[in-house]
Amino acid sequence: MHVIAHVNLMKELYTLVQAATKLPLSGVKATMDLLESGSTLPFIARYRKEQTGSLDEVQIGDIKQSLQEFHELIARKVTILKAISEQGLLTSQLKERITQCWDAIILEDLYLPYKKKLKTKATIARDNGLEPLAKIIMAQRTNALFSDAQRFITRKVPDIQSALEGARHIISEWINELSSNRELVRAAFKRTAMISSKVIKTKKAAAAKYEQYFELSESLKKCPSHRLLAMLRGEKEGLLRIKITIEDDLLKKKISARMIKQPETDCADEIKAAVDDSMKRLILPSIENEIRKLAKAKADKAAIGVFSENLRNLLLEAPLGEVITMAIDPGFRTGCKVVVLNELGELLTHKTIYPHPPQKQTEQAAVLLKELTRKYKVAAIAIGNGTAGRETYRLVKAMDFQTEPEIYLVNENGASIYSASKLAREEFPDLDLTIRGAVSIGRRLMDPLAELVKIDAKSIGVGQYQHDVNQKLLKKSLESCVESAVNSVGVNLNTASEHLLSQVSGITTTLARNIVRHRKENGPYPDRAALKKVSRMGSKAYELSAGFLRVKSGNTLLDNTGVHPESYKIVEQMCKDLKAPISVLLSNKGVLSEMDLPKYCSDKVGMPTLMDIIKELEKPGLDPRGNAKEVQFAKHVNSIEDLQVGMIVTGVVNNVTKFGAFVDVGVKESGLVHISEIANKFIKDPAEVLAVNQEVKVKILTVDCKKKKISLSIKAALS
Repeated sequence: MHVIAHVNLMKELYTLVQAATKLPLSGVKATMDLLESGSTLPFIARYRKEQTGSLDEVQIGDIKQSLQEFHELIARKVTILKAISEQGLLTSQLKERITQCWDAIILEDLYLPYKKKLKTKATIARDNGLEPLAKIIMAQRTNALFSDAQRFITRKVPDIQSALEGARHIISEWINELSSNRELVRAAFKRTAMISSKVIKTKKAAAAKYEQYFELSESLKKCPSHRLLAMLRGEKEGLLRIKITIEDDLLKKKISARMIKQPETDCADEIKAAVDDSMKRLILPSIENEIRKLAKAKADKAAIGVFSENLRNLLLEAPLGEVITMAIDPGFRTGCKVVVLNELGELLTHKTIYPHPPQKQTEQAAVLLKELTRKYKVAAIAIGNGTAGRETYRLVKAMDFQTEPEIYLVNENGASIYSASKLAREEFPDLDLTIRGAVSIGRRLMDPLAELVKIDAKSIGVGQYQHDVNQKLLKKSLESCVESAVNSVGVNLNTASEHLLSQVSGITTTLARNIVRHRKENGPYPDRAALKKVSRMGSKAYELSAGFLRVKSGNTLLDNTGVHPESYKIVEQMCKDLKAPISVLLSNKGVLSEMDLPKYCSDKVGMPTLMDIIKELEKPGLDPRGNAKEVQFAKHVNSIEDLQVGMIVTGVVNNVTKFGAFVDVGVKESGLVHISEIANKFIKDPAEVLAVNQEVKVKILTVDCKKKKISLSIKAALS
């Protein structure tokens, strides 16, 4: 019976998830089955395209989210049914309505009359014995209501008016608990709700940053997510008063018409008064709160989407690669911390220089940097872009190293978080925080992804209202973003840290630790197959992870590609048909383009997988992120005071929001490009044309040195 019930439920869930996501039913069904079997999102998107119909990560993520929401709804139904059953009030009809309900809001409406209530006006009236009077009024059969009410006068109910008032409170509650009434009001809110914001007069000075919201009113439907979140933040800080309202007169008339069946009786006026009371005291506040939560959830989703997209672009920033790198964490009074890292990011040495005031030991600093560069054959220098970053960058750029290492300004957001973390303390227990920070800056240039996964994503500084949104959903979204980025790039099995490995599909924290331990004890992995010897690496974990792990210069050439081991036999057959070794296929577009791919199709392998295999063979070992490029900021611009209105300069996008983008133009303060100044065409979202780390030309529109504000235009720089 249990199996049959599960099968029937799964069938219903297939249909529900398909309706919620608007994706093909076959793809939804296959994806849900794969998720139920323990497959990960990156694995399904990359290696199970035939089953899903080539659904991408976003679509599979939508299915996963929808499925989870329905599972939560099922759990809520079980709780509600149990609660009503324990009261002895669960009828077969009510059970059917609850069982067939797949809307969380309607479900709560159905449960509302049975919820255990705290002390309310209605419960007090019931305790005073006035429910029978409320039923008399709702029956609408009497024309002697005052006489009927006389019978309910007691010590607690001293007169007729008190009796009628108590009865109205009970009726108000009934009106509120009627799901059809709540749905009527809810629909009106969704169609016509207005949101208004007013400053609290006594807090006007403190609320200066919210000046644009001091007196604002607009349609809730048209209120942008960033504006709603800003208003709600102002309210949370006790500076603004926010209301969501509708015109309710017509609604009151409609509900009264529903409730009053005998308008000529004495009861009609009492019911009308109860409707007014229910609307003012119960229904409107309740639905307003509900609509507010829905609007907040929608705004949260938009803000989290912005954060995740920015984070993904940052994680996929082009790496410099495995070269000997010098990194500098700049500072004035405390000096600049200098480290040299080998090709694998391991610390070779560290020093401190004092090229800036108050010490101003510029010559000594230059001598040391040149000596370190020569001694260790430094190929690149990474300089943090924080305090004293620009000044240090200018000094280093002016030095004659003879070998001419490439010099980069590196975004150091989050480096201080890493340097104080448990992970950093374990790796460098005897080093100062600032030295660890310099190491992080250098590694961030060499491989941004490998370094950034060690840092709490919220600390990286590419979000919008990240402290105001649902923290649980934000954490989940950012974790998914990190997982997606790591698996899209692939991970070097013989150099990856335990932390990076734990982000790979199918690899848990414990398994990542075991992989690193096995590597230390037995030396580099010769091939992917050697992973099977790692403790706790079962067949499922190997299936989910192997395709995302890379072994460079190993025993098997395919191990340095995204071709999954389960497809090696296909490539072997291709080589056999060509009568040539696999080396002939690799990077040989001419041969690969002439392959008769349909010949290799089977029940399990179709053209999507075969096309992916060819793509991997064309560019084996290729890093999809490209190569790091040094940004050439304007040489004569070093501080905000150097900016002049009308100047056109090079900048780098460091944050994208719904209202615009922030651009680093080579000074400490980032400038804002409002959405209206991004393109010469209408765009709904800056993310349509801009991404974090994108290099752009901008024109200076305004500069306020006192307030440290810069206004920029991309479209003006193009004209």
